[in-house]
Amino acid sequence: MAQKYTFHPADIENLKENYDLIVIGSGATGLTAAIQAKELGLNPVVLEKMEKLGGNTTRASSGMNAAETAVQLQHHIVDSYEDFYEDTFCGGGKLNNRELLRYFTSHGALAVDWLAAHKICLDDITITGGMKIKRTHRPSSMAPIGGFLITGLLKQIEKKKIPVFNNIYADELKKTGVAVTGVKAILPNGNKRTISAGAVILATGGFGASKEIIKQYRPDLTAYKTTNQPGATGDGINLAVQAGADLVDMNQIQVHPTVQQDTEHPFLIGEAVRGEGAILVDATGKRFVNELDTRKNVTKAINKLPEKKAYLILDSEIRQHVKAIDFYDHIGLVIHGDSLAQLAANIKADSDSLEKTVVSWNTYVPAKKDPDFGRKTGMDRKISQKPFFAIHIAPAVHYTMGGVRVDSKTHVLTEAGEPIAGLFAGGEVAGGLHGNNRIGGNSIAETVVFGRQAGEQAYKYIRKLKS
Repeated sequence: MAQKYTFHPADIENLKENYDLIVIGSGATGLTAAIQAKELGLNPVVLEKMEKLGGNTTRASSGMNAAETAVQLQHHIVDSYEDFYEDTFCGGGKLNNRELLRYFTSHGALAVDWLAAHKICLDDITITGGMKIKRTHRPSSMAPIGGFLITGLLKQIEKKKIPVFNNIYADELKKTGVAVTGVKAILPNGNKRTISAGAVILATGGFGASKEIIKQYRPDLTAYKTTNQPGATGDGINLAVQAGADLVDMNQIQVHPTVQQDTEHPFLIGEAVRGEGAILVDATGKRFVNELDTRKNVTKAINKLPEKKAYLILDSEIRQHVKAIDFYDHIGLVIHGDSLAQLAANIKADSDSLEKTVVSWNTYVPAKKDPDFGRKTGMDRKISQKPFFAIHIAPAVHYTMGGVRVDSKTHVLTEAGEPIAGLFAGGEVAGGLHGNNRIGGNSIAETVVFGRQAGEQAYKYIRKLKS
């Protein structure tokens, strides 16, 4: 077994008073931005308020969407930017910011190549809900994308000697005139420190763990549990507003349909489980939805059930194609059955009903035609290899589509649409890209596409300042 990689954040005593660039947040957006900026010649620093690095990225499991990639062609998949754009636009209720979406869908393949050039290879492919074709890239080990990506990025951070400080809270943005020129931060010991920079990148994630902000914009969702790590409390949004930024789509909050909530900490069960062939059944053992419809529609179908809960049903072959299930099983989230009858008994469903459901499903798979609910994707394999497995799921708050208003160059914008000099933002902190529903696999793609863009644009801005 490969030795687990451990990254050691910098000692706070080594924190300097001035850097070319400050990146707030150590998820994939922030790390990507810092690496890109460093490679262009800047001296960046990454500030993370939490003890643990990686942010919400570490919880991602399915993959990274991109179109027209060499990986797709290796798997005999012919795709197009236009189809990627259309799937995402329709999936977002056609409310997506078209400028952001056009840049996003036409730069995914470059982002996959950039990762590969940095020894982060996503050479396998799967599919998520709302997509018509396989474009969700993941490692061939089928390891969960989040931890794989953060580990790979941290190795690059270490190699390039980019300082990353944890347990440091950016409390306020420093402005000189109209330009952002640094941050005022609270150190681990409680002392305050002003750190100057040519520019600041907000890569702080969303507000899915903030009951306060959710209550402000969507009081109907305050009772939901969340898949988010505790640090996802909208800090970057607050910082941007202080600096004069506009916000967009703040009421667009995504509820993920498949979250295991029977333990103290909810665990998202990634869309790849359904993308590789799992089905959803209700308490009686019957299917009730196209499992790979958009997250919004699958959530709606689950919430119409009397229990507002359901079960993912899969077999040993599907499990082999989603390594995350090994982790779910390790922490006690997976129910086993040597036969469908035994599995039905273990989930307290009707045995005849569950067996009939699976037998019917298996007849649909060869033709990839589902006469019951119109599913056309994630039908590469039957549910027939013993033992069988079930995971109890229910919807939970997962992603915040709204956030800071930005343009495709990651400039943070005022209400008048003017860029705030020296301030950039990317990833979940930025709003507008996803419309009213984010497609699975697009968040990881967003972190790399717009993380790179933020690093590039900050470099251009700082170079101009110095010239």
